[in-house]
Amino acid sequence: MRYDTTTFAGAGGQAIQCDVLTVHTLIIGAGAAGLKCADMLHAYGVRDVAIVVDRLGNGTSNNSGSDKQTYYKIGLFGGEPDSPMDFARSLFQGGMMHGDLAYIEALGSAPAFFDLCKLGVPFPHNAYGAYVGYKTDHDPRQRATSAGPKTSKFMFEKLLAQVRQAGTPVLDQHEAIALLTDGDGESRRVVGALCLNKADHYRANYGLTVVNAENVVMATGGPGELYKISVWPHGQIGSHGLALAAGAAANNLTELQFGLASLGFRWNLSGTYQQVIPDYYSTAADGVSERRYFLHDYFADMPAMAGAIFLKGYQWPFHAARLQHGGSSLVDIAVHREISAGRRVFMDFMRNPTPGEGMASFAIADLPDEARRYLERSGALQATPYERLQHMNQQSIDLYAEHGVDLRKPLEVAVCAQHCNGGISGSTWWESNLKHLFVIGELCGTHGVRPGGSALNSGQVGATRAAQRIANVYRETPMAPVACVAKCAGQISAQWHELHRYLSPGAEALDPGAVRREIQTRMSAEGAFIRSLAGAKQALVDARALYARICSEGFSCQSPRQLPQAVENKWLALTSVAFLQAIVSYIEQGGGSRGAYMVLDGKGALTVDSKRGRELRHREENASKRQEILELQLQPGTLCDFAVRVDKVRPLPNDDSWYETTWAQWNRGEVFKG
Repeated sequence: MRYDTTTFAGAGGQAIQCDVLTVHTLIIGAGAAGLKCADMLHAYGVRDVAIVVDRLGNGTSNNSGSDKQTYYKIGLFGGEPDSPMDFARSLFQGGMMHGDLAYIEALGSAPAFFDLCKLGVPFPHNAYGAYVGYKTDHDPRQRATSAGPKTSKFMFEKLLAQVRQAGTPVLDQHEAIALLTDGDGESRRVVGALCLNKADHYRANYGLTVVNAENVVMATGGPGELYKISVWPHGQIGSHGLALAAGAAANNLTELQFGLASLGFRWNLSGTYQQVIPDYYSTAADGVSERRYFLHDYFADMPAMAGAIFLKGYQWPFHAARLQHGGSSLVDIAVHREISAGRRVFMDFMRNPTPGEGMASFAIADLPDEARRYLERSGALQATPYERLQHMNQQSIDLYAEHGVDLRKPLEVAVCAQHCNGGISGSTWWESNLKHLFVIGELCGTHGVRPGGSALNSGQVGATRAAQRIANVYRETPMAPVACVAKCAGQISAQWHELHRYLSPGAEALDPGAVRREIQTRMSAEGAFIRSLAGAKQALVDARALYARICSEGFSCQSPRQLPQAVENKWLALTSVAFLQAIVSYIEQGGGSRGAYMVLDGKGALTVDSKRGRELRHREENASKRQEILELQLQPGTLCDFAVRVDKVRPLPNDDSWYETTWAQWNRGEVFKG
């Protein structure tokens, strides 16, 4: 890593000096995926690596989880047969995922998992040394494992220690605000990035730092700040807009996950939080008055209601297929409608479900067989949900206590945006269409509808693949700093002038906070788990108009300290346009309800049937769309018009490789160039 400086002309012609950092590979983001990539690059002999991060430890890996946060890996115990191709079929069967990527994630599963075990992530094994598994959603086998509520936090901590031991620099308080590119068309490539060093905001350059790099790896996570009702950590942006503006393609932006989560302390309420069968109620906006047990409106008897709550444990994400026949996603619909009516919803672990008029009282013996057997086998027959939770998963109670939340008191909840399965498109080496730009972790759009917990494995495997490609194909040294500055002078100067404009705003300049609230409100209303063509189209019109206003009028910033948030909001606005464009295109092309969302349609074949009657007419799934992936890319010369194309899903490969030829290709380095 090398430091230099460069000078360019400011708004009044004054000389503005900024730092130039030259490094072979720049990693943006320091979550579990970014740190894994840095660790593997070091292992493969690439030592000139630097990580930039806006705030170390502030991302999803270190701040998110559930009752037993799942790592989905290949089966590693007992006599039940499993294979990489079987694992790949499970990833592939939900649709919208390329077969070769599914196979690669399967093949990389065991090495990635055992690397984490070696680093000290405390995945449990039995006395034989077998890593015993359990089933998660969309999982036909017992492949899932967990280190408890903090699985990804442990991954983050152990990988960070490994990266620090290797001496890889981690530049904290450095926010990437633009990618530097060179070339046109298919030859277009990334040559670095622009960052804001927040510690230097007071300087004339506002902390603007040029990073000259041969390779850039983006690992900035999901678009949490896109939604008002979200369980992502506060401040989780994702950097989709930054990549899209540079010309990177994106896919599967229709595919997210939504599930019940707590609001004060943001945490997913899956697994045992639901399987102990707590009570649900809503109140007026004051959180106290007008208590109402709203699930009584949807379920005719106690076993049906309590059974649906139980099933939310391992059917935790909202799923369109679980709306029929009293399915567990009725609970999500009921919670959502209460909140949409201006009420607040709470889970109460001190009370069993309250019976409605004509309902029998709660009794474990009267539960549906699946729920009753689970609680009996777990020895969870205590009198209250809290006591059952203590018995089965004390860690889940301790986790909330660490954040000042006592689960003996009512817990406010909502159906929150939780995970993005789509993102920036990547090759089989997790390289984007922009050469030398790699995208890993949740930012990369590898999945459609997937088994729960597979995202953690995907991030580790993708990070390894990117490191392998860089180490074996892209070992050239970065260009000289002066050459990089000369190539990118226009981009660097334009970025500084934009920042300067935010600090000397016109009368029509926008308030950054108001812009974020507008984006979040619109996306939670029209881009969440209940969608319609009319709503999404109007939202897209409004989102495009907002982004155009940002580009023409800019933001009003009172201090350079506000500049990072202003740039984040610009890219968040562009991200919202892309997501809404994907939703509109999908519905217009005949797409129906699937995975984590329903598509409302007055002519739809399905309704939500409950004690309330038939409601929410919606489309059934168009299964043919599982064989398609919607890909978007910003059209050159336009502000925010995305070209949308349909790609056919690549099938699962027929891997009949022969050892002798593979050995020869390995020795020639050919396996890394495909």
